[in-house]
Amino acid sequence: MSRIGKTPVQIPAGVTVNMKGNICTVKGPKGELSYRVPENFKVIVDGNHLRVERPGDSRTERALHGLSRNLIRNMVTGVSAGFEKKLEIVGVGYKVAKSGKGIQINIGYSHPLFFKETADIEFDVPNQNTIIVKGIDKEKVGQMAANIRSVRPPEPYKGKGIKYSDEKIRRKVGKAGA
Repeated sequence: MSRIGKTPVQIPAGVTVNMKGNICTVKGPKGELSYRVPENFKVIVDGNHLRVERPGDSRTERALHGLSRNLIRNMVTGVSAGFEKKLEIVGVGYKVAKSGKGIQINIGYSHPLFFKETADIEFDVPNQNTIIVKGIDKEKVGQMAANIRSVRPPEPYKGKGIKYSDEKIRRKVGKAGA
């Protein structure tokens, strides 16, 4: 039995989980998300707990058991609390500013770069070197943060670029020169 798959998911107050066929829909104060549960898997809601049960013991069913449970847990967390990724911009002259429904990044190119907010994703810019990507879908928040970071990933010599706030950059020494 999958240790992740068999642990129940706590459903907080204000969040409802509905099953219609094999579509699991989670509604909460921040929005609504849905997930198509694999064939023959059962999602059982009792009170404020949710369990995912698999039909058999084949290799693919065991693999999908924990995955399905975690995806549903991420949906419950997203519609109740939301997700956020914090990015930091390091480098002389590198900065970010909120502009309309998006952000404008000056990162050493000849032109500024724009990223627009979508219905699921919003940006927060507390200062000119920090970007906070917020949303209810963990996958979309992570993908948007990765897209922003890929514009100028941190380099190992001076650490210049866009990095996650909890990311450690392995620094290289550089030339020994004489």
